[in-house]
Amino acid sequence: MKSITAILLILGSAAPTASFAAQVDPVSQWNAIAVEATLTADEAPLPQTRTLAMVQLAIHDALNAIDARFERYAFMGTAEAGASVEAAIAAAARDAFAAAVTVAEGPGFGTPEQQAAAVAQVDKAYAAVLAEMPDGSDKANGVAVGQAAAAAIVALRSKDHAADPVPYIPGTEAGDWQPTPNPIPFDPPAPADLLPAGFPGWGRVTPFALRDSTQFEPAGPPDLTSSRYARDFNEVKAIGEQHSTTRTADQSAIARFWYEASGATWSRIASVVAQSRGLDTWQTARLLALVNVAMADGFIAGFQAKYDFNFWRPVTAIRFTSAVNPDTEPDPNWSTLLDTPNVPDYPSTHSVLGGAASQVLRRFFRRDDIAFTATSGVPFAGLTRSFSSFSQAARLNGDSRVFCGIHFRSAVEDGIREGTQIGRFVFNHILRPLERDEGEHDDRR
Repeated sequence: MKSITAILLILGSAAPTASFAAQVDPVSQWNAIAVEATLTADEAPLPQTRTLAMVQLAIHDALNAIDARFERYAFMGTAEAGASVEAAIAAAARDAFAAAVTVAEGPGFGTPEQQAAAVAQVDKAYAAVLAEMPDGSDKANGVAVGQAAAAAIVALRSKDHAADPVPYIPGTEAGDWQPTPNPIPFDPPAPADLLPAGFPGWGRVTPFALRDSTQFEPAGPPDLTSSRYARDFNEVKAIGEQHSTTRTADQSAIARFWYEASGATWSRIASVVAQSRGLDTWQTARLLALVNVAMADGFIAGFQAKYDFNFWRPVTAIRFTSAVNPDTEPDPNWSTLLDTPNVPDYPSTHSVLGGAASQVLRRFFRRDDIAFTATSGVPFAGLTRSFSSFSQAARLNGDSRVFCGIHFRSAVEDGIREGTQIGRFVFNHILRPLERDEGEHDDRR
């Protein structure tokens, strides 16, 4: 089996971090391959989490069809004796990715040309992996069970409403979300100023594990006349401004480190920790499936809340022509450190995903205080930071959105809280061990 370095060089991407450069589990290899290919497809963060969840669930189910250790999600068949584990993983990942990434066209999903390039990229890695294996029934049977597992998850998600168009008209009153201006020059470059609202219907996508998208919906943003809103307003106005003298150099670095799409960041963190803790292939597959499902459901639930509350972003609020709170003062020239995504403020789904992923990791390893080091991806690739715990990482992940000026503190705090609830629910309700460990926590709320 080729190392992750060899596979990524085949794909034409930059070499991975040192912690990934050695031979690693094939599940983590295919996670990295899939993440890289979602970038080629130009998938936005939301469909990216759907794609990665489908890939990881297909891998998980294929492995447990070969040797049943954990509950399966969609595919309940069994593999032929001797089926190749590596071939099954590769085929499951390849077929699930190809179907997931071509679910729709247009903004957020990529053009047909970008999608075709992404599938070709994965096909190239798939061919390279299979070329390393001797031909025979074990290889063929592994491919067959991987393809069957992928087909099951693809069929299950075929009518999940991910591609449904949903009309949306922004409001114009104080507190309403409106298309957001961004810094000039853009940092990182944005395609245009005043983009229309993104993915207003994502809350209608069928969740992977949650009962429905409102299951853990937060209470809502603070009233515009409240002291909590004034606190939020004045904090982000001071620390998130493009040329802030309040924000430290380290806080600016934190803002850039976490600016990458959450699905990629936390998938990478889960893979790094799985490798450092010596997880086997089945355990790694379960962990990555749980983390990616939790993040996919985090976006679905978070976007349901975003468009339910429809709350304005800091740049709109701070530039608003008249004060709506006696303890706040508008600034028509205020600008953010980094670009504001074209969606409502509350809750911060970046924080929801961090809360969800970190909660899965905490429950999986039955402890929070596991130290790890991670390196960022695009648009600020190559930044490396170390963390002492999963909760610390989730907290800094949330803080980063205030530091870069694009979220109010309440959106972050309530986002982490919602994500924590989602992560707990996902962990307790799917992919559970078939033989329960005496130390396994079981709280199915």
